Amino acid sequence: MRSATMLHPRASAALPMDVRLMNSTATLLFTLVALGLVALALSWAARLPAFAIRSIRIEGDVARNSVSTIRANALPKLAGSFFTIDLRQAQRAFESVPWVRKAVVRREWPGRIVVQLEEYRPVAQWGQDDEAGKLVSGFGEVFDANLGDVEDEHLPTLQGPEASAPQMLAMLRRLAPICARLDARIESLTLSARGSWRVELDSGAEIELGRGSEGEVIARTERFAGTLTQVSSRYRRPLEHADLRHNDGYALRLKGITTGTVAAPAAQAGKH
Repeated sequence: MRSATMLHPRASAALPMDVRLMNSTATLLFTLVALGLVALALSWAARLPAFAIRSIRIEGDVARNSVSTIRANALPKLAGSFFTIDLRQAQRAFESVPWVRKAVVRREWPGRIVVQLEEYRPVAQWGQDDEAGKLVSGFGEVFDANLGDVEDEHLPTLQGPEASAPQMLAMLRRLAPICARLDARIESLTLSARGSWRVELDSGAEIELGRGSEGEVIARTERFAGTLTQVSSRYRRPLEHADLRHNDGYALRLKGITTGTVAAPAAQAGKH
């Protein structure tokens, strides 16, 4: 009886190099073709009507937009099925809707897209002459909006160099309570290209705050607010203009009165 022949485990290693290369190449090609077919099948299945987006749910802050308005603006920019929709592109589509600051888009099985919205909250108008219709959010962001949609008719106006809105908003928030002690509200705050600050109050009075760091400008304004009544009470006239750009005090003009220069009050309020 003839015995079976046993192949040594290293027999394959004895194959010529070109044969082994052909075998490896064939295996790789077979694997790639199989993966390609699987991908095509998945892509085809993902586009079936069964996987279409059936609904879009809007959540979050929609105080200034109706759901119908949001959908009318965003839906034409969306494409794809439940599985193929580009969530980043969908996010940009919803963030292009007026008043929308941020959108978070996610899938919800079996066929729903959920959109969480955050709207801008305006705290000031942006007053560049060539940028009418722009507002400033509580984060210092300048955004486009219909000013007719703003309920607050007393938003202050910020006017300054490009990209200075965050800096100006920070200054506004520090100046507002100081002016409130004078029974006044800031109508506008201006920052020149050279870094000089100016305030216009709701009474029409203007105050030149000058240049310097935020702390220096606030310190000058604090001294002014603390001593103004000592000067204005002598004449019982409202403030028309003040210039705080003096090292040893300030220059003051009251409505209907032209004054000369006198010694500063005890708190170093300065000239009037």
